[in-house]
Amino acid sequence: MKITINRRNIMDITQLVDSQRQYFMTHDTKNIQLRIKTIQNIKQWITQNEDKIIIALKKDLNKHATESYMAEIGLVLSEINYQLKHIKRWSKNKKVWTPLAQFYGVSYEAYEPYGVTLVMSPWNYPFMLSIEPAIGAIAAGNTVIIKPSAYAPHVSHIIKQMIHETCHEKYVAVVEGGREENIALLEQRFDYIFFTGSVEVGKQVMAKASRYLTPVTLELGGKSPCIVDDAHSLKLAAKRIAFGKFLNAGQTCVAPDYLLVRENLKKPFIDYIKQYILEFFGDNPLENDQLVKIINQKHFERLTHLLENQNIIIGGKGNLQTLKIEPTLVDHIDSDNPLMKEEIFGPILPIITYHSIDEVIDFINKRERPLAFYIFSSHKDVQNKLLNSCSFGGGCINDTIIHLATSQLGFGGVGHSGMGSYHGKKSFETFSHTRSLVKKATWIDLPFRYYPYTTFKEKMIRLFEK
Repeated sequence: MKITINRRNIMDITQLVDSQRQYFMTHDTKNIQLRIKTIQNIKQWITQNEDKIIIALKKDLNKHATESYMAEIGLVLSEINYQLKHIKRWSKNKKVWTPLAQFYGVSYEAYEPYGVTLVMSPWNYPFMLSIEPAIGAIAAGNTVIIKPSAYAPHVSHIIKQMIHETCHEKYVAVVEGGREENIALLEQRFDYIFFTGSVEVGKQVMAKASRYLTPVTLELGGKSPCIVDDAHSLKLAAKRIAFGKFLNAGQTCVAPDYLLVRENLKKPFIDYIKQYILEFFGDNPLENDQLVKIINQKHFERLTHLLENQNIIIGGKGNLQTLKIEPTLVDHIDSDNPLMKEEIFGPILPIITYHSIDEVIDFINKRERPLAFYIFSSHKDVQNKLLNSCSFGGGCINDTIIHLATSQLGFGGVGHSGMGSYHGKKSFETFSHTRSLVKKATWIDLPFRYYPYTTFKEKMIRLFEK
């Protein structure tokens, strides 16, 4: 069945933003019970319509039901449960120490929602990366407009249906469409913009936001390195790297983008990772129904072009009709190779060898700071040296990608890989402005701050402010 996108013109989008602003000004969204009820309604819809979400993900990306639940639906439900568990406590004022010079007073921080927020999501995890940040925005007391990716039209449509059936449009709404709708939305005045996508589009979002000094969170990407440093658990390392790289056909912002393998480990490591590619996807991965497809022909052709004239160890074949590309290892890579010029975002894994950790640090630090960073080493001194020498968004030691799969840890980038973070409490804080307040008593008033100043007053000020 072909999905027809319900497009909005610029006037519709302007009216939608205005209606959400008017609703926010009623202060209804600050009601904790309304926030909780809205999130509960979304949770109930997801659990009752899980099969529809899985079908949509299958149509857009050929994701298997297990992968769809593990990497999208389950993570959303886990985040929802975490928000529901903590929202009341997070929303309370937080007392902090009051200096003696402000006697008698009470100092505290109070969270307030920004207002009308925009969540712009990508196509690679179209359900999770639309709903997780939106849940954070709702929990913090904002109105939300969700803009799913037009590259995943079936998931976009199911998100539209879900929000339509659980929320009033003046509170939470979905705008479907493509570039025209993106441009129209970014011409509006929002109070916060949350964007997940490419670096280049992130720059455009930030430029548009600057018109109104709108704060932004940018969840971008980059070339995330994976270092294999010793032979300890080398087979398990290959298994975990193969999982993290080839999940979702490598279309994951935190997938290992390239491997840095100690020279003496290269041959056994390649043997192991070949073994797991065979175990995961069989002799003919292109015929394996569990292999996720490349999202569209444009990206398929981009990836196949990157494979031209490369030294391919395993894989490398593609099928334009099914938009699938085999899990691929590429050897003899240097800094000038096209695979090292951009984020790959596909099932292609270049292998680079090294002799010393200092080589690794120098290689990584000559590039933009990555979103993710992976170390496979049993030596704490190596782990600490890498962690202390390299800047990155987040990562794992002896595993890949799982650091983003918990609400206990914030997730975000640094530099070209993004700014700001979310998940769990970080989501609540991201979509909240923290107000600093002091409430003073009127039954006493210390006189030292008032004119005219005297030596005695200065002594008292110096005493109180120590």
